[in-house]
Amino acid sequence: MTDADPAAPRPVQRLDKWLWCARFFKTRSLAAKFVAGGGVRLERDGAPAMRVEKPSFGVRPGDRLAFALGRRVVIAEVRACAARRGPAPEARTLYIDCSPPPESAAADGAAPGRRVGPRPTKKDRRRRERFAGDVHEAGEVNGAGEVNEEHSPCSKP
Repeated sequence: MTDADPAAPRPVQRLDKWLWCARFFKTRSLAAKFVAGGGVRLERDGAPAMRVEKPSFGVRPGDRLAFALGRRVVIAEVRACAARRGPAPEARTLYIDCSPPPESAAADGAAPGRRVGPRPTKKDRRRRERFAGDVHEAGEVNGAGEVNEEHSPCSKP
C-alpha cells in the first residue's frame, strides 16, 4: 500500500493522549477532564465542527481541533499521532498551529505601554497626583471619560 491510497488505514490516537503528547496539557488526566467538559471541537473531512466530550475519541492526521486555553483560542491541525510524549520540539511536529494571532493587550488599553526613561521619583508621583486632583476638581469623570456635572463645584444645587 502507498501513502496516497485513500483506503489505507490511518493511525488513530485517543484525543486526551494526543493533547497530552502535543504538550497542550501538563497531565493526561487534565486533558481528559478538559475534553469531558466539552471544551474541544473537531472538524473532520470538511464536515461541520462537532463538540467532542469523550476523551477516548480517536483523532487522525488531517483532523482540525479548536479549543480555548486561558484567554487564547487554539486551532490545531493534527499532522501525526505520537508514539510517546517527547520534548517540545518533537511535540510541535504533531500539529500545524492555525490559531489566529494573539490580540495585543495595548490595543485593548488593558496594559500600559512600556515606560520610557528612568523610574519616576516620589516627587514625580506627587506632581502627577496633584495634576490628577486638579482635573477631578472640575467635576468627577465617569468610566466613559465624561464629566459628571452633578458633583462639580461649579454646578448649582
